[in-house]
Amino acid sequence: MQSKKANVTHKRITTALLLAAGTGSRLLPLTKKSPKCLTMVNETSILERLINSLNQHGFKRLVVVTGHLEDCIRNYLTTRAGNVKIEYVFSPLYKTTNNIYSLWMARKVINEPFLLIESDLIFDPSLLADMLYPDRIAIARMQPWLNGSTVTINQSNRVDAFYNTSKGKTRDRYKTVNIYSLSLASWYRVVQELDHYIMAGRVNDYYEAVFQQMVAGEKLSFQAVFFDHKPWYEIDTLEDLASAEMMFPSKIRDTFPLFDIPTDGFTKTAVKGRIHARS
Repeated sequence: MQSKKANVTHKRITTALLLAAGTGSRLLPLTKKSPKCLTMVNETSILERLINSLNQHGFKRLVVVTGHLEDCIRNYLTTRAGNVKIEYVFSPLYKTTNNIYSLWMARKVINEPFLLIESDLIFDPSLLADMLYPDRIAIARMQPWLNGSTVTINQSNRVDAFYNTSKGKTRDRYKTVNIYSLSLASWYRVVQELDHYIMAGRVNDYYEAVFQQMVAGEKLSFQAVFFDHKPWYEIDTLEDLASAEMMFPSKIRDTFPLFDIPTDGFTKTAVKGRIHARS
């Protein structure tokens, strides 16, 4: 009985949830006629890179929470999903709510362990390898040009606190990369807290506020996965986009699945562009 339970715990995640409802206002004019996830990094969009990564790691299902220009995302994925089944959840209040609301909108369609990811991230696909099991968080060592939510970890590399700022004792802080994996039990507890926030009208919070409260109350636990050894970037502004284009190849293979995206030896610390808090 014990070994069977352990096998369930270590089963690979094959479902991903992408939050792609926001307007991406700080990437204007690029996001005026195209959603943020379709922003081109050199010759390849953020979304195409993600889809290739999910195919590489054997994902079977992707749920996309849409809002701004959702038809563009649907049309784009019609012929580009590879082996991943795509499902959509439309967030009608995307103009007036934040990512906490987008996550809450997925509560009825996610009933299995899953990978939570945001639509402004670009990363080396190999970095997902250690995120394929439940209750993990992607983090990176703080650098002077990074800002946004941070965490501290204990000696077992588990998160012991969330912070909504990068200010303070940065030596002890790690930047959240905004990729998480959640077990079904953790997700059910998160949904309960999300319900409280939404019912209280806190639709403009970040979902990290929920994670922060739950970790502090020992209702949620994340094992840290370090993203320092390969390139990744969070693209919020045109400045971020320029920095990301210096780090990633100009073209990826057009066929599915993608197995070998070159990194050209870059690391995240090679480009000292700023990472901004999400809009």
